[in-house]
Amino acid sequence: MGTTDRRRPYLRIADDIRREIAAGRYAVGEQLPVARELADKYGVAMMTIGNALAVLRDEGLIETRQGSGSFVTRPPDGTDAGGQAAPEEQSEAFALISEQLREMRAQMRELSLRLDELDARTRSHKPEQ
Repeated sequence: MGTTDRRRPYLRIADDIRREIAAGRYAVGEQLPVARELADKYGVAMMTIGNALAVLRDEGLIETRQGSGSFVTRPPDGTDAGGQAAPEEQSEAFALISEQLREMRAQMRELSLRLDELDARTRSHKPEQ
């Protein structure tokens, strides 16, 4: 990363990881390196990596599973799953279906989080045998 970039480090790191996802370095479904490895790679604190991953999570590019790590959920806008640039012109039907798919993915992420929370609560309430 260039030293002339005056943005906060977590934004530069998020951009770098986003570029790697777009280039196909990390495919959809693939796990990113753990936070400690990323912190070492970029020479920053774990909190800075946490902030960078939060940016990517907010964009819907990754999801973080407690105890498992962060996984790529989709490529950045303007690229396909292989990291190739998407066609400039899309049919109206394609655009509508793409938007519906994005909404369904967001709902699935929300449901997955809720199921994980429910599972954690039910595990903590089970009597030990």
